[in-house]
Amino acid sequence: MNKTWLIFFLAIISFLAGTDEYIIAGILDKIAETNDMSIASAGQLITAFSISFGLLTPLVIVLTRKMDRKKLLMIALIIFSLSNFLVATFGDYVVMFSARITSGISAGLIEVTLLTIATSIADSEKKGSAIATIITGFSMSLIIGVPLGRFLASIMDWRFIFIALSVLGILSLLLIYKLIPSMQVEEEKSLKEQLKILKNNRITFILIVTFLWMFSYSIVFSYISPYLLQVVKVSSNTVSIALLIYGLSSLVGSKLGGFSTDKYGAIKTIFLGMGINAIGLISFSLLGESSWVFLIPLIIWGIAAWSSGPALQFRLISLAPTVASIILSLYTSISQLGMALGSGVGGLIINLGSFELLTWVGASSVILIFISLLIVNQKEIVKSQE
Repeated sequence: MNKTWLIFFLAIISFLAGTDEYIIAGILDKIAETNDMSIASAGQLITAFSISFGLLTPLVIVLTRKMDRKKLLMIALIIFSLSNFLVATFGDYVVMFSARITSGISAGLIEVTLLTIATSIADSEKKGSAIATIITGFSMSLIIGVPLGRFLASIMDWRFIFIALSVLGILSLLLIYKLIPSMQVEEEKSLKEQLKILKNNRITFILIVTFLWMFSYSIVFSYISPYLLQVVKVSSNTVSIALLIYGLSSLVGSKLGGFSTDKYGAIKTIFLGMGINAIGLISFSLLGESSWVFLIPLIIWGIAAWSSGPALQFRLISLAPTVASIILSLYTSISQLGMALGSGVGGLIINLGSFELLTWVGASSVILIFISLLIVNQKEIVKSQE
């Protein structure tokens, strides 16, 4: 297998890891119904995954920094497969919650190790493209994996989805054993050395923005299926269509965010994206309860929310170009922690009996970012350049 196809294969594994994270948002109501639990309790399965991905993965990466990357990936895939099998076969909440914690750690290990292997395999002039391919694989899980999972859950038991992820993880393990050579990497920097970057106030500010951005996103997206079913009152099939449209909107938003960052600069792109993001979320309360009209705020939100990702990453790398890998690692961890808090707070709001409040809390977080950017980066926003 040539290098291009090998990296594409690694991107497919990245897609599986991403699907494992996002899939529950699409079938949350079905998991809750089958296991006789509340929507809020089911939502904490997202929190468990995200917080372990964001908080524990960096620690495990440091502890395993001397391990052969092929062996580390194979171990991570074993944990990934076993965890998903437990989610599918055990209805006990404690077992499912624990399995989601180990799923989050394994997915984080898989993603970081895939990036390391891909850059080691790729030719020197194609390393950037290799990284982009792996990240695209993870992102495509939102566009394809979530709506596909919702569709499959409408025609069969949702447990088969996690069994499929488990089986595909084992198949990936066998192919990794056959196709990927053993490889050692340069020793990773210690966690203490990585955290020294936070002494740069501008980097810390952008990481805080990233955290609030993902909090806003997660508090709504984690419960988007029950929101559409109970607030908008659409059918289960319509939810599948809506999730696909949202996924495509997020892809458009990501592309527009990259284009805008190149043309107008990262700060203005983030500023504009957050403003439209807030409008989209607020519009849910104005248009979201009308049949099919709810797609308008859904599309606006999807495009605006995901336009910020490329700009935030570019801004961080531009502030510390010599330690780009560490910066992106911190960005990923902060994103996952924001997602964990969002899904957790969303569950608390639902326990109060107010699905409608989700979008208002999400919008408030984005408005806070908008105002903070205006105060901290007023000159850059006005000049429309970095």
